[in-house]
Amino acid sequence: MTGPLAGMRVIDVTTNISGPTLTMILADLGAEIIKIERPGTGDDARGMGPFMSGEGVYFLHINRNKESVVINLKKQDGKQIVYDLVESADVFVENFRQGKAEQMGLGYAQLKAINKQIIYCSLSAYGQSGPQKLQPGYDAIAQAETGIMGINGAKNAELARVPVSILDQGSAMWGAIGILSAFLHRKQTGEGQFVSTSLYETGLFWSSYHMLSFLATGEEPQKNGSGHTAFAPYGAYLASDTYIMIGISNQSLFERLCRVLNSIEWLSDQRFIDNKNRVKNQFILKEKMELILQRETADYWVTELNAAGIPSSKVKKISEVIDAKQTEALGMWQQVTHDTIEDLRLPRLPFHLSKSTPEVKTAPPKLGENTECVLQSLGYTQERIEELSSNQVIALQLMKNN
Repeated sequence: MTGPLAGMRVIDVTTNISGPTLTMILADLGAEIIKIERPGTGDDARGMGPFMSGEGVYFLHINRNKESVVINLKKQDGKQIVYDLVESADVFVENFRQGKAEQMGLGYAQLKAINKQIIYCSLSAYGQSGPQKLQPGYDAIAQAETGIMGINGAKNAELARVPVSILDQGSAMWGAIGILSAFLHRKQTGEGQFVSTSLYETGLFWSSYHMLSFLATGEEPQKNGSGHTAFAPYGAYLASDTYIMIGISNQSLFERLCRVLNSIEWLSDQRFIDNKNRVKNQFILKEKMELILQRETADYWVTELNAAGIPSSKVKKISEVIDAKQTEALGMWQQVTHDTIEDLRLPRLPFHLSKSTPEVKTAPPKLGENTECVLQSLGYTQERIEELSSNQVIALQLMKNN
């Protein structure tokens, strides 16, 4: 592998979304990721549909640039393989429920005794302390727990989670930042350390504006739909065919909007004279805006608004975004060779480095694809590898994914 993290070896025993997303970030930056999977089913995400040629799209998205090694961690010989890997590893990542890693013999203290420079990352649901630290949790549970679900969606609408894994993938980002910080610390001091993050902490951080708002006003934050508590007009407005998202965050932009909508009289209307009054009367203003916007299509208005320098967009469907000109211009999709999927495109990490930009180099591995070669790299003889396979400690063959 090449990239800024080339030479970093990461032992990955994570599953589902959060942990594999974290190690995907490191992998795209050039780290070697040895993904330890359970016999038979492997990572739970392999079975999460829909599927492309039998491969779960969740797994495809976040497991590129990795090696798959199937090890039965319930067997002592399986744990010994992990210990052997840890001896030469830089990073170990797990997302077990609190305490399970220690029960399995894979806790920080246990691995630090093998490699004192190891950087150990634990990504959990509720963090390392507190009354809920032992509880299991998924993204949607953490959205509910941290107040995000309570303020998501429109007023009087059915409760809705944010339909992307913001806390799984958000905590993965913080975990990766923590690991990189620990890696720099180790280069300076020679010390490894324990890194932790959680879905709960990520949710608290994402919703901190609303918490500070409550502390400032004593008022419970409310659902705003597409709107905003601090600005108006700000939200989705109906044109003749579909909705347009318009964001007005200062007086200059509101003046431009009035000109585009041929409604200069709004500038002297006391209800809309400044942002404070516009927020107070935002629904009246919305009605007036939509009476005008519904005369033309969303595309027409977006063209006019963009020409005036007003932030706006048609509210697009996912199918419209995949091959949008802006998506294509940024090179967000990268082609990857895959054994069974003819035209596999995966989204790259959303940042560039001018000297060593992240890359999607290899497709997600088949289950157990790299077991044999990884054990050979540790010095295991072919006879020992075959013995471990016959004892069901490891799996060599490529197993059919669910």
